[in-house]
Amino acid sequence: MAAAVLALGAGVASAAEVLLGPGDVVRLSVYGSPDLSIETRVSESGAITFPLLGQVGIGGLSVAAAERKIGNLLEKGGYLKKAEVNMIITTLASQQVSVLGQVNRPGRYPVEGRRKVLDLLAMAGGASADGGDLISLVRTRDGKTTRETIDVVDMVRKGELDKDYEVAGGDIIFVERAPRAYVTGEVQRPGAFRIERGMTVQQAISAGGGLTPRGSDSRLRITRRDAAGNPVTLEARASDPVQVDDVITVRESWF
Repeated sequence: MAAAVLALGAGVASAAEVLLGPGDVVRLSVYGSPDLSIETRVSESGAITFPLLGQVGIGGLSVAAAERKIGNLLEKGGYLKKAEVNMIITTLASQQVSVLGQVNRPGRYPVEGRRKVLDLLAMAGGASADGGDLISLVRTRDGKTTRETIDVVDMVRKGELDKDYEVAGGDIIFVERAPRAYVTGEVQRPGAFRIERGMTVQQAISAGGGLTPRGSDSRLRITRRDAAGNPVTLEARASDPVQVDDVITVRESWF
């Protein structure tokens, strides 16, 4: 379910909305002055070296603002009467979001303009087969780091898209692994299985391929951990809900 939700397409944003930062590579040209054309990288201090001007700070500026700043400096310095500067970002390194965990293409993705969590997940190819419905979003704003947990499927089902938070460079999106439990004993395919929402013991047995000829659906046990973390074994019914890390044992029939 989560994979389908996370396959939503990401919209196209204008590069003019991007704020320049360290590591970005930009190509600059000045109309009528080909000797001033350069391609350069923004330094860690947010500056570039431009012909005639030397160090020019453009970190934190939009492309349009950086163009105006360089043009004004060229005019005030008496180098040109009217400077028409054009800037193109060739590599956007400063405004990147890390998408990690159970996604098809984990990595760092550029944030061009306004992007939200679902946009970045779409760029990363959506959740993988092992991906769950829960996503962690780690953000740092004004020196303070926060963590939000988003239930993507629940958010979309309820139309609560205000939880599809806007992201910025340096954010981390982590798709959690889907919760699992285990079935053993008299089932066709014992082992781990993915827990679906509202899953019952009977459905878990089905995930294990059903009963063997010797298995009994009335002789079921669940071993799970209590609040203190100690394993507790309980008699179970087919209609009981499954919890994370449960071990469901199907015993032999008496007959």
